[in-house]
Amino acid sequence: MNKRLISVFVFALTVSAGAAFVLYQLISSKVTAGAASHPTTKTVFVASRDLQPGALITERDISKQDYIAVPDGAITKKEEIVNRGVIAAIHRDAPFFDGTLAKQGEGAGFATIIPSGMRAFTVRVNEVVGVAGFAVAGMHVDVLVAGTPPGGTQGAGSISRTLLQNISVLSAGQNYQKDAEGKPVLVQVVNLLVTPTQAEILNLATDQRIQLVLRNPTDNVITETSGAETANLFEGGAIHTPKPPRPTSNAGAASASAPKPAHKPEVLFVAAPAPPAPPRTAVVEVLSGGARTQITINRTASGTAETAQ
Repeated sequence: MNKRLISVFVFALTVSAGAAFVLYQLISSKVTAGAASHPTTKTVFVASRDLQPGALITERDISKQDYIAVPDGAITKKEEIVNRGVIAAIHRDAPFFDGTLAKQGEGAGFATIIPSGMRAFTVRVNEVVGVAGFAVAGMHVDVLVAGTPPGGTQGAGSISRTLLQNISVLSAGQNYQKDAEGKPVLVQVVNLLVTPTQAEILNLATDQRIQLVLRNPTDNVITETSGAETANLFEGGAIHTPKPPRPTSNAGAASASAPKPAHKPEVLFVAAPAPPAPPRTAVVEVLSGGARTQITINRTASGTAETAQ
């Protein structure tokens, strides 16, 4: 065989081997880079739809999503999610956390969202009392009460006071109640989150006129107020709350039981008495024979007459 032909063949084989090696290195680097850009993921259970407080989670409410980094506290076991109640709103595609779900075995419903030691007090409202529909779940309100207190100051009229402050609204919506004929009637209700003591106060306040006042949820300042009464509505005065009588001794019991004289208003201006009217006089001339006499008659303000020669 021609030596020149063998040399060309060996050269071509060497070049092709080198090119194959370089191509292999390029392909290997691409595969390694692609694997590095797609790290391993982990499946996390998320909500398949928006879930409202009080709902019971079922199989159809759960779906799967791949997460590169699992959120802290997210529940990764399906059996720990099913048949648990929702205590805080869960949006679609959001993971499940223990803080948004009721405990195992507590079931579902509105009662599961009430914190331990608190109570949900239902207040029947209208568009005015309910702050025109803005008192919704998550908002904070003050409760005002207006009425005429027993034993109040006579003539003071109605009194308005801030009864409770910074009260959370658990829910707001509609409820069906029956009228005297047994027919359902649609009414507006608001559920307030209160302590047992505040629930007792609200129970009495519902017999009066109450009003909800919307406030900023981040405002936690409790303001001291003096209230207002109808008698001082246009004067800016404070409420004159009647004070209880002070205890007296036996010696002063008689004087304490005696009625106090009515308060006389302070005299600010006394008019000066009018000056007496000047006396009216008349001169009478009397002719007696050839003598002529003049008599002066003075008439006083009292109507009497005095004469002078």
